[in-house]
Amino acid sequence: MVKVSYKKLWKMLIDKDMKKIQLKEKAKISGYNIAKLTNNETVSSDVLARICIALDCGLDDIMEIIDTEVPEKEHKTKTDK
Repeated sequence: MVKVSYKKLWKMLIDKDMKKIQLKEKAKISGYNIAKLTNNETVSSDVLARICIALDCGLDDIMEIIDTEVPEKEHKTKTDK
């Protein structure tokens, strides 16, 4: 099973001193999509693209894909290289 995590997005908003409502307005996405992101649920690629454009970043700057079938110790991140 694969899960997504948007922790990177929330950290970026904190770093930019930006609230979720501001992201919603700047990226022109719905409150429903903000709620899905908050709950680490999948959203459409269009929503993710709008966020990336609004924040001037890439997908891997706002989300992480987690394979839940791989034990936690085996997860590799960019910093593990």
